Amino acid sequence: MWDRLGERKPGQDQIFGGANLDMMEAKKMQLTFKDIAGIDEVKEEIKEIVSFLKNPARFTELGARSPAGILLVGPPGTGKTLLAKAIAGQAEVPFFSTAGTEFMEMYVGVGAARVRDMFQKARKAAPCILFIDEFDGVGKQRSQSAGNDESVHTINQLLTEMDGFEDNTGVVVIAATNRPGSLDTALTRPGRFDRIIHLPLPNLAGRIEILKVHARGKKLEEGLEFSKVARATAGYTGADLMNLMNQSAIVAVRQVGNAARNYLIDCCWSRGQGSSAATFRIFQCD
Repeated sequence: MWDRLGERKPGQDQIFGGANLDMMEAKKMQLTFKDIAGIDEVKEEIKEIVSFLKNPARFTELGARSPAGILLVGPPGTGKTLLAKAIAGQAEVPFFSTAGTEFMEMYVGVGAARVRDMFQKARKAAPCILFIDEFDGVGKQRSQSAGNDESVHTINQLLTEMDGFEDNTGVVVIAATNRPGSLDTALTRPGRFDRIIHLPLPNLAGRIEILKVHARGKKLEEGLEFSKVARATAGYTGADLMNLMNQSAIVAVRQVGNAARNYLIDCCWSRGQGSSAATFRIFQCD
């Protein structure tokens, strides 16, 4: 109606615009499998996805069906977004990303239009990765009594796009959630998000490898044993461990001005859990 009257309300362009997609070109995707650790079994499982993205025509020639949708499930901080970016970097393809909440609006039809726009943009750049974070924001269960609800229209459009397999050749859709039980069951049927990959909290060996990744290029305390730090950080996510190393470096630099050569890090300090008896010399300060 506003268009017919020639009027533009404040924020209308933002509300009714296309999908809000972030896009990174293939040449800018520097993150690869060597930059993620603690999920070796998962990396083995998704190697075929990388192979497909590198040469989708080869799969088509052999009559092999390309991956449709992949659902990454795990607590916050376990590396779902990082893994999706690493797949794109390993395959050297463009990476499109958005959040599920970007599709939910009070105006009926806006979310569905954004879903269509998102897939159109991805198809033009294929082969590529299309990543939807916080997937439960757009894919949660449809209410039996809300047949005309905006969320129902949006999910229906998403299902339509996922079912258009022939049009999606070269586009691998990856979604991430920490609430898989809230998703509409239609989304996980064969041909849609039928491959579910779980990313649990890293075990001891995983934490050691993650710490080593984030210690690259840093001046560490001589004789530092990552195994001791890993044992003291049970329950930490990969993001927690990255933050631990980063905060350690920041405080280590600050300690230089106080003529302190070594920084004693409290392993629980970076998560705001108060004091802990487990302290380690991680960074060497000059």
